[in-house]
Amino acid sequence: MVATFKIAVLGAQGVGKSAIVRQFLYNEFSEVCVPTTARRVYLPAVVMNGHVHDLQIMDFPPITAFPVNTLQVGEWADVCCRGLRSVHAYILVYDICCFDSFEYIKTIRQQILETRVIGTSETPIIIVGNKRDLQRGRVIPRWNVSNLVKKTWKCGYIECSAKYNWHILLLFSELLKSVGCARCKHVHTTIRFQGALRRNRCTIM
Repeated sequence: MVATFKIAVLGAQGVGKSAIVRQFLYNEFSEVCVPTTARRVYLPAVVMNGHVHDLQIMDFPPITAFPVNTLQVGEWADVCCRGLRSVHAYILVYDICCFDSFEYIKTIRQQILETRVIGTSETPIIIVGNKRDLQRGRVIPRWNVSNLVKKTWKCGYIECSAKYNWHILLLFSELLKSVGCARCKHVHTTIRFQGALRRNRCTIM
């Protein structure tokens, strides 16, 4: 088992990926949308099923393409992409009310599969449909997306609301199980967190 689980969060502008991360970390949400212009790295620790797990959550700004390699012309040529190819799991976020944001993560997922040759099959990808609170504005039926993602893409799929903190904890608990955390695999999905995760503090899962 790895000492630190590295997680990359990707998505188009305005889908709420940073809001998801901040809701998980600090139990807070802002109505003001601040575009992510640089990579942000968070180093929380969580306690799940009685065991501590260190996470490295990297919130990336929208990228034009997934880096093809780790050389100067790839991952390390753009500071915003550094560390993107070496993570243990990907969270790809789209806005359920924006078709273009789904097309964006569809493209990024395909690029991940095409460029991360080594270990790609073992690197979990979870597709997240954010803004469930705006359900009436949904542009693609949930069943269609879920069926595509789970049966065709072979990825995990979760819908959430960063605004109302709905399914945020479920997302990260499922993510831990997906990266092969042996102690997490048999934990029921209704894991309870006691208290909010703060800087230099742990959350009980």
